[in-house]
Amino acid sequence: MLVLGSLALLLSSLPLGIVSFVFLVTTFSVGVPLSLVWAGIPVLMAFVLGSRGLAELERARVRALAGTSVPRPYAVLPSAGARARWLTRVRDAQTWRDVAYLLLLLPVGIVEFTLAVTFWALALGLVALPVYYRFLPDGIYAFPGHDLRWIVVDSVPTALPWAALGVLLACLALPVTRGVATGHAWLAAALLGPSRRRMREAEAGPDIRTPEREHVVAG
Repeated sequence: MLVLGSLALLLSSLPLGIVSFVFLVTTFSVGVPLSLVWAGIPVLMAFVLGSRGLAELERARVRALAGTSVPRPYAVLPSAGARARWLTRVRDAQTWRDVAYLLLLLPVGIVEFTLAVTFWALALGLVALPVYYRFLPDGIYAFPGHDLRWIVVDSVPTALPWAALGVLLACLALPVTRGVATGHAWLAAALLGPSRRRMREAEAGPDIRTPEREHVVAG
């Protein structure tokens, strides 16, 4: 897994998580009460189709940035009958697994974004300190501030130890970024991919039919 791809995955999780959370909460909270007078049915239809569309976007994002391919485990829709097709979508457990993942994406995205920005901003800021400290007010870097100077960098020799610390943090940020991105890919595969039951059904072959196997796993 490339570091840039992993970093892009972590940084993009938060905006996608915000969009997903707002869409799901809004359509569901509006659609459920309005469904009592049938006006909410189109909104709930948008909720179902939107959750699947966002899940597809997430599968593509994980595949492109993390290199993990997540199959589409949806039940095959009936060939005829709009009502039967919609019932299949609503009864399909994968639809609700998609919704659960998309709701989790917001808190997960907050953690991932915070970790990525904190590690890399601190590491790169320290590495570049010997260059930019002279352009700061009074030509010095003072931590935590100019009024309270616990650490003062006013020359290249005083900045070099902190630059070395920045290199160490960058070396630490590499495995942290990859590890968190790998965990994200695992979560996506666990919720957006086929469940264990569906994998067992697929391995059993098409000759074995039970009442629960009325729908074939989609490729």
